[in-house]
Amino acid sequence: MRVRLVVTFVLVALLSAVTATALAYRDARTAVLQRTQNTAVDDLRERVAAVAAGFDLPPDQRSLSRFAAEVSEGLGARIVVARHQDLTAVSDAYADTEGRITAELRAAVRAGDGTRFQRVEWRGEPYLVVGTPVTYADGDRRTSGLEVFAITDLAAERDDTAALLDSVQEGIVPVVMAAALLALLAAGTVLRPVRKLGRATRELAAGDLGSRVAVRGHDELADLARTFNETAGALQSSDAELRAQEAKARRFVADVSHELRTPLAAMAMVATVLEEDADQLPPDAARAARTVGAETARLSRLVEDLMEISRFDAGAARLNASETDLADTVRASLALRGWTDRVTLDLPEGVRAVVDRRRVDVIVANLVGNALRHGAPPVTVTLAVVGGGGAPGAGEGGDRVVLEVADRGPGLPPEARERVFDRFYKADEARTRTTATATATATGPAALDGGPAPDGGPGPGAGLDGGQGSGLGMAIALENARLHGGTIEVGAQRPGGGAAFALVLPLRRTDGEGEE
Repeated sequence: MRVRLVVTFVLVALLSAVTATALAYRDARTAVLQRTQNTAVDDLRERVAAVAAGFDLPPDQRSLSRFAAEVSEGLGARIVVARHQDLTAVSDAYADTEGRITAELRAAVRAGDGTRFQRVEWRGEPYLVVGTPVTYADGDRRTSGLEVFAITDLAAERDDTAALLDSVQEGIVPVVMAAALLALLAAGTVLRPVRKLGRATRELAAGDLGSRVAVRGHDELADLARTFNETAGALQSSDAELRAQEAKARRFVADVSHELRTPLAAMAMVATVLEEDADQLPPDAARAARTVGAETARLSRLVEDLMEISRFDAGAARLNASETDLADTVRASLALRGWTDRVTLDLPEGVRAVVDRRRVDVIVANLVGNALRHGAPPVTVTLAVVGGGGAPGAGEGGDRVVLEVADRGPGLPPEARERVFDRFYKADEARTRTTATATATATGPAALDGGPAPDGGPGPGAGLDGGQGSGLGMAIALENARLHGGTIEVGAQRPGGGAAFALVLPLRRTDGEGEE
């Protein structure tokens, strides 16, 4: 914009200077020539009237030559040509007058219509030729047949106007330079608040809601700055209100979850006692006891997941990281839940990274649990180190570790791929809840602390999605991955069907190799 403003200013100044120069030259030239013409006409008329008073007609060649000389002397030595019928006399015998007195001017003078003049160019030089007829002094304005022409050199007038044009043209350069300087100053005046407004807008877009611009003056830019400040203020107020409401909601969830832990612990103990004696109860009572136990365990998982989510939202989640063999961590997680025989493993040895083993266990439990529950065998877990380009097989030279869990089930529908990590989202709404009698079995104390359930499913502490999960498992898994500086990616739809999830973590080591 600065360049456009400067170019526009310079073009306007140049056009104005050229136009002014052309007009000044035309007016000056016209004024100079007009003054010269009027002077020449008046002088010739007065001089001819004075000399013709004592001139006898008809003249002879000698008297006509004397007449021309006397008129010329009174006109400042201009060349004078006197004509009477066939006689012609020139004040300067050596002057060539034929090329300077045109036939049109002679005809106009001979017609007796008064003094006439004409500008002509002869041999590259400009001349003014004035002609007048001599009339009798008897009041009838009758022509005497005597014609007088005066030739005036216009070289001086031409030089004057040319000098004026040169001086004006020389003034164009300073004018254009001054216009460019003024354009730069004007552009700075106009663009400076625009730049400040643009910088404030970028800061606002980057999250700095306190960004403001100074308002100076009362022009359109000041109105724009004032409107921006009002908009930013309203946005900041709305953001503060939303943050306060969100903080209240998070505190509410955390407080409710915390308050539920104590009664749930008591309920869990009672449910455990009932389940232990279920075989001695009537069938309906035994089924009710097992249902209460399963639902209590499910509610306990939900409360634990809500507490975990609250810690992530509050920024209170911390890593307890240490250098860990990832293959051993995955095997231990699967063995804890009784999934070792149901999963095909491809875990190379020696892949070590600094991670929080408990949180990696939660991620593995969620990914593998969902594959076993909603997918179809074979379920495969693959561990690999990848390089900067993301190609597997980079080996020790890689900078990331990828743990992929894949199955051969129906896969994820397109709408679920984008929402699979949303809280409380379940891909199959028909499986969001089943009757407890269909799936609930007695769970011992091991199930309450995250151990395997007797049906081979995940323990309550796994935080899994699906029919028996809380709907928070995938969200918790993603938050744990992000806490490590990594992420969980949804793999592309496979030709043979099935879903694939990849845990991607930076490969940090305590010995400095692969550190970010």
